[in-house]
Amino acid sequence: MKALRLVTAAAVTSSLALLSLTAAGPAAGAEEPVPWDRSLRELAADDRLRVGTAVDMNALAEDVPYRSIAGSEFSSVTPENVMKWDALEPRRGERDYAAADRLVRFAEQRGQKVRGHVLVWHSQLPSWLTQGDFTKEELRSILRRHVTETVRHFKGRVWHWDVVNEAFNEDGTLRESIWLRELGPGYIADAFRWAHQADPRAKLFYNDYNIEWAGPKSDAVLDLVRTLRAEGVPVHGVGFQGHWGIQYGLPGGVAENFKRFDDLGVQTAVTEADVRMIMPADEEKLATQAEGYRRMLDACLRARHCVSFTVWGFTDKYSWVPGTFEGEGAANILDEDYQAKPAYRTLQSTLADSSRATLR
Repeated sequence: MKALRLVTAAAVTSSLALLSLTAAGPAAGAEEPVPWDRSLRELAADDRLRVGTAVDMNALAEDVPYRSIAGSEFSSVTPENVMKWDALEPRRGERDYAAADRLVRFAEQRGQKVRGHVLVWHSQLPSWLTQGDFTKEELRSILRRHVTETVRHFKGRVWHWDVVNEAFNEDGTLRESIWLRELGPGYIADAFRWAHQADPRAKLFYNDYNIEWAGPKSDAVLDLVRTLRAEGVPVHGVGFQGHWGIQYGLPGGVAENFKRFDDLGVQTAVTEADVRMIMPADEEKLATQAEGYRRMLDACLRARHCVSFTVWGFTDKYSWVPGTFEGEGAANILDEDYQAKPAYRTLQSTLADSSRATLR
């Protein structure tokens, strides 16, 4: 891997100028032209909102334009993979924080917040854990140690933690996993309590996909959060991932659903937004994609306690989508050449036109 390269202020300015030029402004004579020279980070600050991106650490190290835009366009970052369990502890008892520490330093140097992702998940677990023969007591101790040591290592440096990720099925039942099977549903409350003990100032989130609209899964998460908070469990927020595909149609009622969680008094956040399509992309598909991003951002802006809007990567060059969904792609707000797509321009204009006081 190439050594990390620092980008000068002049390089950042140049990168932003190039990005702004690719996003054509409104027609001449428009009454209130959108300030295309302002980044998403700057525009979101007007609404006291953190706008973030997931970060690919290899791209951050080796791709200068990627590094420049990641550092200047966004006010928070989320590690795509380097804080997941298989990356942090590939062999039992051998913790490797090097890559995650690099991201945290990158963010601190640029005044960015860090969203920690993820403490407890059914996926990307190390083989020593999934193939091990542990008693219930041993497994609970292993989970407690992982949560506690990870949060303690980053104490005071991680703003939000996705504590439990994707614990529900689409029908609202709890997902079958090593945690549910061996420890029972109580593992969810335990994880939040352990994380809070390790860093009382960090905000702790439950995170999931397909909960952006009302339905069995969203209802189940709402009930879980309400119940846990009534029991004194420190659940501070809910993350709506926002992985959408335009071929299924854009969901409605998103803002209304966000309000249900807002009314619980918890923070909310869009945590992993991308909007994919069947390839090849065309003008109509890109316009629909832009509307999908707008709906998610609008729902966040209308929610009193929505504190961040994060895209799951900002360029199609490093998107996870083509490798996961055959024949699909173009899910991000910049194309593979870092040119702004309609989705990027729509986020800019939505932020420029928004006022939370009038949207609520």
